[in-house]
Amino acid sequence: MLTRRGWGTVLAGVVFLVAGRVLGAIEFYVIGATLFVLLGGTILWLQLTRLDLDVARELHPPRVHAGSPSRVDIKVQNRGRRRTPVLNLRDAVEGTRGANLLVAPLAPEGVDRAAYRLPTERRGILSIGPLEVVLTDPFLLTRVTMQATGVSELTVYPHVDDIPPVPQTSGNDPMAGAEHPNALGRGGEDFYALRQYVVGDDLRRVHWASTARHDDLMVRQDEVPWQGRATVLTDVRASANTAASLELVISAAASIVTAGGRRQDLVRLVATDGTDSGFAAGHAHIEAILERLASIEATNDSALRRVVDRLARSTSGGALVVVVASIEPDDLDRLLRLRHRFGAVTVVSFEPSSWGGRDGVPDVAAPAGRRAAAPRAIVRVTADSPFPAAWRRATSRRSRPETTLTGRAR
Repeated sequence: MLTRRGWGTVLAGVVFLVAGRVLGAIEFYVIGATLFVLLGGTILWLQLTRLDLDVARELHPPRVHAGSPSRVDIKVQNRGRRRTPVLNLRDAVEGTRGANLLVAPLAPEGVDRAAYRLPTERRGILSIGPLEVVLTDPFLLTRVTMQATGVSELTVYPHVDDIPPVPQTSGNDPMAGAEHPNALGRGGEDFYALRQYVVGDDLRRVHWASTARHDDLMVRQDEVPWQGRATVLTDVRASANTAASLELVISAAASIVTAGGRRQDLVRLVATDGTDSGFAAGHAHIEAILERLASIEATNDSALRRVVDRLARSTSGGALVVVVASIEPDDLDRLLRLRHRFGAVTVVSFEPSSWGGRDGVPDVAAPAGRRAAAPRAIVRVTADSPFPAAWRRATSRRSRPETTLTGRAR
């Protein structure tokens, strides 16, 4: 394949041949013919050059949170019997001009390595490749492009803030302890009561002082720790979000899910685009949720009311956290009425000042019939303090007198 310089050489050769014909100057014929001979020689040189390369690409790491560093390592090994020319490696990177790397000539069995950094400012699935090896002649008139590796993907998770998990709810949770990766034993962590010994009890739990007093074996019974359960409802409706507010909403949802995962809670992600991860705990489940949040986009085919109605019919127990940029009073009223199905309902609202504008998107407003209850249930994120601070304040004041909570986006 001819390069731009190669096509210029062809054009110059034609001009000199035409000029020699018109002017009758043999020198012009010689120059034009020389240019075509040179071009033919470079094409022949490329045809005779055989490359036998092993090229490998690795991502370190293959999954990162937005803003965290990630790089591509490329290893090139010459498997041929001859020394290679200078190689140009071109790796396509989605959303950028790609990476261009030069590899010095390699002796037989020689190995060289190259690396470059990837853009991780925004969440998403970043496609990398295919990686191409470009071989050019010494005069840069022609080139040959060969595909060396396929396409790799870098998963950029949403930004995650270090926040405390959702407070455990009171009351009976019928699913507490279900689908837990580590089964809870009969022994717990906190002292609960004394009871009489039964066959099968661990003798190490015998309380000897009480045994002597009651003239019967008494066993120390500890309180069995129970497992929390949280549903995170994320509003990704295009009508309720701008591009900036959507990123804040998804980042907050990822932070809440990650905090619950650290405590080994049962966590469930529900979104207005139809996403429903189901309840589970463990590292694999949290990573699956984060990967879904990395690729989720605003959609027009979503309905918050439909999701709320489904939660009202199919769910009970645990905590519900709703993350929104805006919500109509009627929808907020439906959410607050879910308190009879959940142990607690919290709405995290990113106000327009937190993402830099209104653009016609309404604020979260307490419905008229529930204005007294709404401040406790709504964590308002404004331009005054970051989301992590607002969330910490909300979790620490859960049992205090009713207070309006404010916050700022990052």
